[in-house]
Amino acid sequence: MDILTQKIYVQYNYLNRYTDTPYYYNSVDKRYIYGIGSQMKKTSSYVLHKVDSTDTLDNLALKYYNNPTYWWLIAYFNDIQDAFIVLSDFYTELKIPNMTSITFEEI
Repeated sequence: MDILTQKIYVQYNYLNRYTDTPYYYNSVDKRYIYGIGSQMKKTSSYVLHKVDSTDTLDNLALKYYNNPTYWWLIAYFNDIQDAFIVLSDFYTELKIPNMTSITFEEI
């Protein structure tokens, strides 16, 4: 079993999706783990959003979270790899996770 040690919060001089994200030292693999998105549980409660032709990840984050920089939560929750795709070309509905119910699995 892995033991998480040296919990550290990285501070960046610019706004990005890793701002204030904890990372851990994996003592078994001897490497650092960031993975906040990869550890997101898909069992969190969500709102089903019908995709419109004008929808983008950042405008959905602005609409639902009042902050466009949380676009990556929607992307990870829906397994979207390319943040610049035209959503309406690939999706008719998206799951918008409830910010207060998002939980993460431990590795």
